[in-house]
Amino acid sequence: MTELLFDRGGAVAAEGSDAGVAAHYGNPFAEQRALAAGEAVVAVARGVITITGEDRLLWLHNLTSQSLRMLQPGDSAETLLLSQTGRIEHVIRVIDDGVSLWLLVEPTEAEALLAWLDSMRFMMRVEVSDRTPEFAVVGTLGSPPVDPAAPNDVPLVWHDPWREPVAGGHQYATVIEHPASEWAYREFLIERTRVSALVEVPVAGILALEALRIAAWRPRFTTEVDDKAIPHEFDWMRSSVHLSKGCYRGQETVAKVHNLGHPPRRLVMLHLDGSDSALPDRGAEVRLGEKVVGQVTSVAQHFELGPIALALVKRMTATDAALTVAAEGIAIAAAQEVIVPTDAGMVAPRPKLGLLPPRT
Repeated sequence: MTELLFDRGGAVAAEGSDAGVAAHYGNPFAEQRALAAGEAVVAVARGVITITGEDRLLWLHNLTSQSLRMLQPGDSAETLLLSQTGRIEHVIRVIDDGVSLWLLVEPTEAEALLAWLDSMRFMMRVEVSDRTPEFAVVGTLGSPPVDPAAPNDVPLVWHDPWREPVAGGHQYATVIEHPASEWAYREFLIERTRVSALVEVPVAGILALEALRIAAWRPRFTTEVDDKAIPHEFDWMRSSVHLSKGCYRGQETVAKVHNLGHPPRRLVMLHLDGSDSALPDRGAEVRLGEKVVGQVTSVAQHFELGPIALALVKRMTATDAALTVAAEGIAIAAAQEVIVPTDAGMVAPRPKLGLLPPRT
């Protein structure tokens, strides 16, 4: 498959899960500004899966964490496929067009998710298909500059719900104004045969999107999630979990940690000392003195904030602790912004312990 929007001067290829799109076009800070202002688009690497059939909404609703059965044509949502023990296995962006559900996932997720969904059809009236070869995905913080694909006369646009807590969700962050309040990000599908329609549109690379995502405290599957990750650790309850819906795989863990416990780790944003012009790698240790308390999950140079990172740290790491992160053999000072507080969870009071009443 050819690289998307590589017909621009200065395009530098991205790697890893972003392979196939541009990391940048020669000026990452200018690209960030244009993208933040809604004046540019960014090619994003996505797997595209469709679920077609009368039972599509109820079927995916019953399998995943978000309430989906009442989606109307043109509606979009984010949902999680969890393991039996509540660990995050897939993060799924959903659009319904009245005939099909369109699932947008990280390319590294697509094959495994497609196989799993196909194995779970049983007697349900659904068909699952890989549409990645036909459709490209483009992101923007403005309006789509070209008409999105609309196979069933409904434009295929996914509106990121991260901007504010969704109905049925819960926000752990206690800030007065969440940095995502201005996060108007959306992704639209376009037929690959029509990508040339974007030839006059300003473009940004994926590094620009990553910097803005980190500044908005927005978690991402391929960077933040490991095999122990649960939604509570990332404040993902605000956008992708409905706490009042019926049974789904992993629901017991979601409810137990939310009502009676605490997540073992918490996501923080780190403001890094930029005086040495060194950035840590993903996976770099976060330290409190000599003690390792976490690791960096995403890192970027932001056009206004400077060097920033997301990191997962142990829950009880003090919110005012003087942390450091290693980069190129240097211990870089890192100041926290609290995303998930140390007391996140346990929203229901614990029952009081005491002697059983005497029998009568």
